[in-house]
Amino acid sequence: MKVYINYDGNAACRVILQEQLERLEIQYQLFDLGEIEISDETSEETFEELQNALNKYSIYILNSQKSQLIQRIKDAIVEMIFEKDKMPITTISHYLSDKLNLSYGYLSNVFSEYTYTSIENFIIIQKIEKAKKLIIEEELTLTEISFILNYSSVAYLSSQFKKVTGLTPSMFKRIVDKRRRLANNA
Repeated sequence: MKVYINYDGNAACRVILQEQLERLEIQYQLFDLGEIEISDETSEETFEELQNALNKYSIYILNSQKSQLIQRIKDAIVEMIFEKDKMPITTISHYLSDKLNLSYGYLSNVFSEYTYTSIENFIIIQKIEKAKKLIIEEELTLTEISFILNYSSVAYLSSQFKKVTGLTPSMFKRIVDKRRRLANNA
């Protein structure tokens, strides 16, 4: 039997973190996505055990300041795009500078130096992921989706969608619909 699932990766990650921290009896406080404060009383041995447990789930503790900053940039972008009330009224560059208290030029340079892509490209990829999610789960029109994602037009959304996925949004929707029909008939 084939079963399809839907999950929120952020929520799943949060649950895994909480389970592992509590299993190891580590005093902690969860902040924004990807940010945890753990008790200074945690032994090196327990901390290493936490790292190993999280690594099994492809969750890694970031040690360098630059890798932490890059993760904070990614988290801010994902939060902005995937939570409807987080899409900025101002420009994305202002949103990120305000959220991270650093100049956008610095954020952009560090991001591209370590990820070999631009913040803008990462945002486009995340917006297309959100568009795919909206097409699959919400069954919204492309006009509604382009509005939610702050695209200036459906044509611009379609153009970026095709660049990233190789498919037009309409072709993607047809594939999803066909898979649903096949799954329902099986």
